[in-house]
Amino acid sequence: MSSETLFRIHLALGYAVWLPCCSAYLWPWLKAASRLDAQRAIATLHSFRFFGLVFILPGVVGPGLPASFATFAAYGDFATGVLAMLALLTARIRPPFWFFIAAFNLAGTTDIILDYYHAIQAGLPAIAGQLGATYAIPVIYVPLLMITHAAAFYLLLRPSASK
Repeated sequence: MSSETLFRIHLALGYAVWLPCCSAYLWPWLKAASRLDAQRAIATLHSFRFFGLVFILPGVVGPGLPASFATFAAYGDFATGVLAMLALLTARIRPPFWFFIAAFNLAGTTDIILDYYHAIQAGLPAIAGQLGATYAIPVIYVPLLMITHAAAFYLLLRPSASK
């Protein structure tokens, strides 16, 4: 089986596994939690996106990983992680908290969508082995990030309850 086929299967299965997992375990908790607690939980997960800088770390990724993908992915993840951390730091000051919640979700969703675009343009699925140790990020971690961005937007846009 080709690297491209394996990568696409892994990516699809990442979503196929995370969707029912989040539906069964995460979504009920997020819906029952206060708006603040739900967004803080999502921001905590996304605050680890600083780890995306590993895409530009020589020795972790292969030398053939296209810079057009790696650089944008690394700094987009880093920016999203910093915005999520700022949201967590401002949780007691509501206006900045909600600003940073919206900002990290917009930045993070845009980053993932553009990363998919850059990966396709660079032919990344065919050279997925160049991801090296970071291979698990797009196939395991990114589906969870995208699903939680969708949940965060839903929770932000739904009518406010008394919680």
